[in-house]
Amino acid sequence: MSAPIHTEKAPPPVGPYPHARRAGNLLFLSGVGPRKPGTTDIPGVTLDAGGRIVAYDIEAQCRAVFENVRAILEAAGARWEDLVDVTVFLTNMRDDFATYNRVYAEYFPDPAHRPCRTTVGVDALPTPIAIELKCIAALPDGASLPPSTTR
Repeated sequence: MSAPIHTEKAPPPVGPYPHARRAGNLLFLSGVGPRKPGTTDIPGVTLDAGGRIVAYDIEAQCRAVFENVRAILEAAGARWEDLVDVTVFLTNMRDDFATYNRVYAEYFPDPAHRPCRTTVGVDALPTPIAIELKCIAALPDGASLPPSTTR
């Protein structure tokens, strides 16, 4: 099995797992949330004194999570266009699905090259976020990891 992939350009995982791991020409990303790299800040989130979500901006979180996925892909020597499967977890399917679809279409403008996708509604995620992505990328034949898998 390949070495785990970590990058300082994405927020650290919230548990004991790597940002990604490569197996053959497939790259498996762990769940990626919208936290800002280098901080615990979550774009567009207002928390109460107990750390519960009072309000959030799903569009800001969508954009942040896509940028975090991009940073992990690049650290692993992959590109956005290498994504073949995306699973999205939304904590408010009814209110957030349309916004997610709109932002997703901006990041994947060509329908012929959009990855497969599954959207799942969940009650909660491990941190006070409204969205998390789980992604798989297929790397071109002969693609190699960057010299260091910690970037």
